Amino acid sequence: MTRRFVIAQIKHETNTFSPVPTPLASFGHGHGPLLGRDALALAGSASPFAAFLDLAREFDAEAVTPIAAESWPSNRATRDTFETLVRPVLDAVAAGCDAVMLDLHGAMVVDGFDDAEGELLTRIRAIDPRVPIAVTLDYHTNLSPAMAESATIITGYKTYPHVDMYEAGQLAARILGRLLRGEVNPVMAWGWLPLLASVMRHDPDHGPSRTIVGLARAAERDGRVLAATWLPSFPHADTPFTGCSAVVITDGDPEAARLLRDEMLEIAWSRRDEFVFRAPALAESIALARDLGSALDARRAGAGDAPAPAAQDLGRGVLSAAAPLGPIVLLDHCDNCGSGGAQDDMTVIAAVLEAGLDEVAIAPLRDPRAVAAMVAAGVGATVELDLGGHTAMPDIGATGRPVRVRGTVRTITDGEIVFRGAMYTGIRSHLGRTAVLDTGRARIVVTERPHEPFDPVVFTHCGIDPRDCRFVLLKSRIHYRAGFRPLASNLVECSGRGVTSADLSIYPYRKLARPIFPLDPVPDPRPSAVASR
Repeated sequence: MTRRFVIAQIKHETNTFSPVPTPLASFGHGHGPLLGRDALALAGSASPFAAFLDLAREFDAEAVTPIAAESWPSNRATRDTFETLVRPVLDAVAAGCDAVMLDLHGAMVVDGFDDAEGELLTRIRAIDPRVPIAVTLDYHTNLSPAMAESATIITGYKTYPHVDMYEAGQLAARILGRLLRGEVNPVMAWGWLPLLASVMRHDPDHGPSRTIVGLARAAERDGRVLAATWLPSFPHADTPFTGCSAVVITDGDPEAARLLRDEMLEIAWSRRDEFVFRAPALAESIALARDLGSALDARRAGAGDAPAPAAQDLGRGVLSAAAPLGPIVLLDHCDNCGSGGAQDDMTVIAAVLEAGLDEVAIAPLRDPRAVAAMVAAGVGATVELDLGGHTAMPDIGATGRPVRVRGTVRTITDGEIVFRGAMYTGIRSHLGRTAVLDTGRARIVVTERPHEPFDPVVFTHCGIDPRDCRFVLLKSRIHYRAGFRPLASNLVECSGRGVTSADLSIYPYRKLARPIFPLDPVPDPRPSAVASR
C-alpha cells in the first residue's frame, strides 16, 4: 500500500511590538498561501518543505501538500487567519496519513494563542495520537512544552543567516525515514532557560552560540545523537515561552539526550553576559563610517599594489576582508523587517544624508506613497518627497518622522525578484513596485512592500551594483551576511529607532516568565523548565 505523507509549511516570526499587521495575504509575501498542488512550487528550493518532498519521493509515497504559507515578521495574525492556515493541515491529517512533516517557525503568536505552533501540533495529536510528526524550526524559536511534547522529531537551523534550511529539513526527514523503516527509536530531551538573548548576539560563528552549535554538530557527526539543536530565542515576542532552549534526539537513549541538552544549556547560562548587545551611539557610528570611507578611498587609489587589509574588529564582531575593496556596509539594525520592523524609519538614513556621506546605496525603504509619487512623475523627473517615517510605533513610544528629500527618479521596476544567493535560493519574492530616488550622494531603493535585504538582487534588479558603491546601507541585522558579507570591506552597526532594537529594556513585556536575564536578577542558574520524552 502506498504511504501517505502530509507535508505543510506555516511560518511567521511574530514581533508582538511591531506596528505592522499580518493579513492572510501576507502569507506568500503579498500573494497569499499556496494551497494543495500549488505548494509544490517549493520543490527544489532551499527549504525544509523541499527536503520533506524529497523524502516522500524516496519512499515513493503520496505527498499531500495542504498549504505552504510564509510571511515576513510582523505583529499577530488574527484568529480567523490562523484557523484558515491550519484547517487544510488538520483536514489532511484527519483523512489519514503515515507521517506528518511540518516546516514551521517556532515564534508564531496569533490572537488567542501565544504558542501558535504548539496549538497546531496539539490539534494534530488530538486527531491522531500515534502518527509520527517531524518538525523543523527556525533558529529564533521560543520553544514551548506543547511543541516539544507533541512532536516526534524536532530539528532546527544551525546557521544565521539561515543558509542550512534544506539541511535542517533533510536531517528531520532522515530521522523520520529511519523511524518508518524500524531502524531507530527517537527519544527527545529538551530544556529552556530564563535568558533573553539579543538577536545581534545570536551569531553561531562567534560567542557562546559558536561553542554550543559546534558541540551539537560534533555530537551529530560522531553518532552520539541523531540531532542536536540550539534555539537562542526570539526576544521580540512577548510570551511565557520566550527564552533560549535546546533539543536533543537520540536513538533510544534518554540519558544521553539529557546529558548533551544540559551541557548546551550550561554553556549558554555560564556565558549569558555575552548575549547582551551594547550598541554604540549613532553619531559614533557615522564618524567611524566617515573614517573608513577615507581609508577605502586610499586603498582603492592604490589598489594595484596595495596588500589586502587584515580583518577588522569593530568591537561588534569580525568581518572578513574577503573583498577588501568592496563597499562599507552600514546596518540600520533597529528597523529590520526581517524581525518585524516597519522598515520606514528615517533616523539612520537622515544621519547618513546629513553627514554628507556619498556614493551610498540604500535598500530597501518601504514607502508606498513615495513610490506612487515617483511612478507618477516618471523616470528622469525631479521630485521632492516627505520620505519614510509614516509609521508610528506606540509600543516603544515612537512617532513617525518623515524627512524631506529632493532627487531624481532613476529607475522604476515591478519589484519581482528571484534569489540567487546562499539564502532562499531559487525562491521568487515581491518588493511591490519599486523606484530609485537619486539625491546626488545617495541612491535610495524605495519599495511598496517590506523586504529583508539578504541578497544583492534588491539592488541589482533596479540597476545598482553594490560593489561599485562606497557605502551600502541596509535595514538588516544579521541576514545581510548571506549576500553582502562577501562583497564588503567593513561593517558599521548603526543604532536608530525601531521595534527590532537590541535594547530589550525598551519593550513593555507583559507575558514573559519572570525573572528573566538580563531584565531581572535570576538567582537560579539551572534551566528553569526542563522536560524529556
